[in-house]
Amino acid sequence: LGEASGRPVEKLNVAALGNVTPQLHVHVVGRRADDPAWPDPVWGRGGVLTYAPEDLAAAVVAARGAFGPI
Repeated sequence: LGEASGRPVEKLNVAALGNVTPQLHVHVVGRRADDPAWPDPVWGRGGVLTYAPEDLAAAVVAARGAFGPI
């Protein structure tokens, strides 16, 4: 399975969710047994996590690399 952050995932969840937005949007979530929400859903758990600007930029670069050019 994918490893955009350099950490391979054990399970890949893909879901089309959203009752409020008019367009289709798909969530792709890599899961690992050591993530804080495992094995429960990732939504509605814990508080908001704010990324430092440099960490957010690195995550965007990694995601773009994993999915290819848009």
